[in-house]
Amino acid sequence: MTNSNLRRMLIATVSIAALGGCGANDIASPGTGGNISIINNPAPTPAPAPTPTPTTTLVTAATGCPTIADAQGLSDRGTITGPTGTYRVCALPARIVSSTNLTRIPGLLYFLPGRVDVGYDNGPTPLSATNTRVVTQPDGTSRTLTADSNVTLTIQPGVVIYAASGATWLNVNRGNRINAVGTATAPIVFTSRDNVLGLNTDTSSGQWGGVVLSGRAQITDCAVPGSPALANGSSPNAGTTSCERQTEGAVDPALYGGTNNLDNSGRMSYVQIRYSGFVLSAASELQSLTTQGVGEGTVLNNIQSFNSSDDGAEFFGGHVAMKYYVSIASEDDNLDTDVGTKANFQYVIAVQRAGSLAQGADAMIEADTDNNSVNDNPRQNTTVSNATFIDRTGPGNADQAAILLRGATDYTLVNSVMTTNPAHSCLRISDSRTADATVTTANDESGAPVFRSVVMQCLTTRPFIGSPLTGQTLTDADVAALFNGGANNNATTYTPTLTNLFINGANETAVTPFDQTTLNGRVFNGITVTPAGFFEKTTYIGAVKDAADTWYQGWTCNSTTAPLGTSLTGNCTTLPTI
Repeated sequence: MTNSNLRRMLIATVSIAALGGCGANDIASPGTGGNISIINNPAPTPAPAPTPTPTTTLVTAATGCPTIADAQGLSDRGTITGPTGTYRVCALPARIVSSTNLTRIPGLLYFLPGRVDVGYDNGPTPLSATNTRVVTQPDGTSRTLTADSNVTLTIQPGVVIYAASGATWLNVNRGNRINAVGTATAPIVFTSRDNVLGLNTDTSSGQWGGVVLSGRAQITDCAVPGSPALANGSSPNAGTTSCERQTEGAVDPALYGGTNNLDNSGRMSYVQIRYSGFVLSAASELQSLTTQGVGEGTVLNNIQSFNSSDDGAEFFGGHVAMKYYVSIASEDDNLDTDVGTKANFQYVIAVQRAGSLAQGADAMIEADTDNNSVNDNPRQNTTVSNATFIDRTGPGNADQAAILLRGATDYTLVNSVMTTNPAHSCLRISDSRTADATVTTANDESGAPVFRSVVMQCLTTRPFIGSPLTGQTLTDADVAALFNGGANNNATTYTPTLTNLFINGANETAVTPFDQTTLNGRVFNGITVTPAGFFEKTTYIGAVKDAADTWYQGWTCNSTTAPLGTSLTGNCTTLPTI
């Protein structure tokens, strides 16, 4: 507002005030010198008092930490105060050696003081009197285990666990379990100290490590003593109990691998993992959720990753089955599978943050079978159904496309939607062996990648990229033929009509879905590829059928990146007060 406008307003206000104080005899007409009549307007009705702005009752700190079954107990670290109130801080022991139950107590947060291990690593096979393992106990003394430590960490609905530094993560060791089962109205939240303090924004990330589940299922890329590699990079022990790997970047051993593809590392349901993904060492970074060698007995559903500085989730080997996965603003890949995993996913929402290329964001899907050799068994074989991917990186990302398949991986993508930056390619296949349709049981090779009822919005001049290795031939046209060949109902000239960013509109609804239940119970080379009954039949493609389909609401947190709703847990930048 200019100064002259302000002066005019002040003059007008003073004049009106003066007139309001005059009666009929106080003002004379300059033309007559007589009295004139002034009719005063009736006094206005007083404005009603404004309705008070609703206030949120601040949380009051609990009086102390509860007793747990582990004799080490919880450590009372005092209180922490943020915009939602003040909380008692109860730190977990560095290694939980007895089954422990973390209950939800109003005004109490659980704290990861550093790396926290659930149980001891019991090795690739169950321990017994003839298969023992010497471990170091929390008090520094040694102990010989003649049976699995079999520790279960149970986390009740509504519990919030936070970490204060990057090199902090929760590791569930082989032979132990996690039972983190929230509900649709009271999810479990893993987050950072800055989130508690109210310091985070919708672009904060990388403030602690994440959650790691280590199991005894088959893997490749053997990479610890006792797992020798051949000159060509493959290992004679791949897929055996002698094939073990170390968690990426971990300073102290955190091993995984074995031969029990039915292994059970526990259950995680209705869980949010926020602001994770810290770099543990050069080129090795944890993500929100890391599974490594977990078996089919492990249950994973309704899990949200928010603002991971690495992948939303990465799956190293083993057998994984997961439904209702939400990955928001991951700064590397959203769904990353590797090291010979057999994985199945249904109902996936993955959304990259606008401008995420500047943070190094990469692909929506990245799949590789083995970092060392494509000849190692088991070969990766992953299936994804009913996914909606919102890719916002553009052509500068390291993987060069929204989907990267390489290393002779076997992959199936059905009933899914991909929207990209219009200048971005959709599908890149690296290594001609990845696109090879030859079925070879000796190499656990079930053929070329499969796409059915998949619609993608891509760079029109180059939707596909073929990336041959030295001495190979693999062209863009080869990849296009693989995607477009046959009656597969795929399209790369699709125009999105999604509403609320990821809910199907007219064009998505018009696509005839593939019957994904035909994939159930697949077995190849004597190994289960998809568990019987895993995939549910849908009458639509994509993750969300319509506005009435609200499976993603309530247990997730909301952000400017993806409108998931604020009905229960509110925005990701604040703690839930449920």
